[in-house]
Amino acid sequence: MGIPSAQVTVTEEQRDAAQLAKSKALHAISQGNLDQALDLLTEAILLNPHSAILYATRDSAKGYKARGMSRAMLGLWEEAARDLRVASNLDYDEEVGMSLKKVEPNARKIEEHRRKYERLRKQKGQKKSQPKKQQQAEAQDQEALSALKDGQVISIHSGGELETKLGAASKTSRLAIQYFTATWCGPCRFISPIYTSLAEKYPKVVFLKIDIDEARDVAARWNISSVPSFFFVKNGKEVDSAVGADKSTLERKIIQHAGSL
Repeated sequence: MGIPSAQVTVTEEQRDAAQLAKSKALHAISQGNLDQALDLLTEAILLNPHSAILYATRDSAKGYKARGMSRAMLGLWEEAARDLRVASNLDYDEEVGMSLKKVEPNARKIEEHRRKYERLRKQKGQKKSQPKKQQQAEAQDQEALSALKDGQVISIHSGGELETKLGAASKTSRLAIQYFTATWCGPCRFISPIYTSLAEKYPKVVFLKIDIDEARDVAARWNISSVPSFFFVKNGKEVDSAVGADKSTLERKIIQHAGSL
């Protein structure tokens, strides 16, 4: 129970009413009417908080003591402990001390049980959220995979399209190869079917093909000065490159950077 403000004005009538409520509460306790006693003691304390705080007389402590002991008999351990502590601070006696020794261990057990319950409730909530997060991650991976075509060469027509494919490759931890080509390039015509056969051979590698005349913005961004040019990208970063129509070099770099295929 919180301590009322010392600035509260208490009239003579309220003091008399509080004293009467205390007397009725003690009588109710003697009759075994503990619920009624609790109500009366609470009423007495609210009517005259000064008697329990500013003036701290023995009589003012009796209300807290009686209510605390009543609450203890009802098994309201935390409330009983609070009242008995106030009574002890106002006017300590051996009976209050003995009651606190019995009440406080039970009050602590209840508090510990509440903390344990809160921890378990939070853990249960976290466990419930984990499957949702896992499902979201799996859905994102599935979406990324659907953007790729295993065993096929994917033609790129714009910078946005390239970023989408590279992002999908990163999410699935795949090596992506950017092959820059042109229709007028003789070596490109030689390496293109080989590039297609490598895509079929290594289906877990993302094979991208960019025509520099069609996707000029992409060619400019990658500073393409000759074709065929190849860039090897993993986890969003360029890890290697090659220029020219050399099948052995191209396949060696695929094996080097793709890891376990």
